[in-house]
Amino acid sequence: MSDVAYSVDIDEFMDDMGRHKKMPSGKRRVSAREKAHVKEEKKDGKVVFFKVIAILFMIFLGIEAVIYAFLVPCFGIPRVEYKGLETISSDLLEEKLEPMATDSWNKFNPSRAVALLSTVSGIESVSVDKKFPDQVVISVRERVAVANSIVFENGRSKSVQIDENGVVFTANSDALAQDTSIPLVTGIPSENLVEGMRLPSKYRVLMEQISQIRSLPQKYFAVISEIQIVPKEFGNYELALYPAFSKVRVLTDPQLNEDAIKCMMVVLDVVNSIEADVSEVDLRYGSVSYKKNRASTEESIES
Repeated sequence: MSDVAYSVDIDEFMDDMGRHKKMPSGKRRVSAREKAHVKEEKKDGKVVFFKVIAILFMIFLGIEAVIYAFLVPCFGIPRVEYKGLETISSDLLEEKLEPMATDSWNKFNPSRAVALLSTVSGIESVSVDKKFPDQVVISVRERVAVANSIVFENGRSKSVQIDENGVVFTANSDALAQDTSIPLVTGIPSENLVEGMRLPSKYRVLMEQISQIRSLPQKYFAVISEIQIVPKEFGNYELALYPAFSKVRVLTDPQLNEDAIKCMMVVLDVVNSIEADVSEVDLRYGSVSYKKNRASTEESIES
């Protein structure tokens, strides 16, 4: 019987055995590629997790910033800004708003603020606006004085101002006292010179006339130191003008206008050139006459 030779490759044999060897039930061998894929998935999962945490943290910081920047100020004391103040001080307005000093911006009532500020006689109109998150803007329109006057309180004199509409008010400003375009008007009954009160209609007409003259380019009231209201019967009145650079009293009709002032200036020049000792010039009723100091005689000039 002939001999047969067999040769076996050990490595191939072991691989073949490995392929045919059965794994325990429910288990399988994991390849290196699969292991690498699992590791990559775990790594990606960690990156996503940290990204989510970072996004949530940024959202939290954003919400906190919004709260502190916008919501928290709403519950604090508002920042008040004043506009339009010229002769009225902000301290005076803050004093008027004292009852609302502890109100937060959220509880600040603009209507109540307007009511409190309207008690200031020098304010013609006022508006109060709330601006989110913590600002209050107060816009003031001040009264414009067309005349000064004097009242007596407790034995002391007090300067008051009158606007074009005849409203009496007080302006704490030295500039008004030095403004030569604002004449001094005297002779108004003291009961009418109450701060915040409006003059009777017959005196309001005079304030309108003064306002019209002040609007002219010429500074006519720079040559008139005082306008005196002289009462007449039946509630009427006449005017006595006192020139700034003369001691002569000038009587005129209640209709005060540019022509009346020009006439007064011309007549004063004529009278002073004729008579040096004149105490009064009368321009009423369309005629011109004058009185002397010593002789108390009255002379007339043809108009």
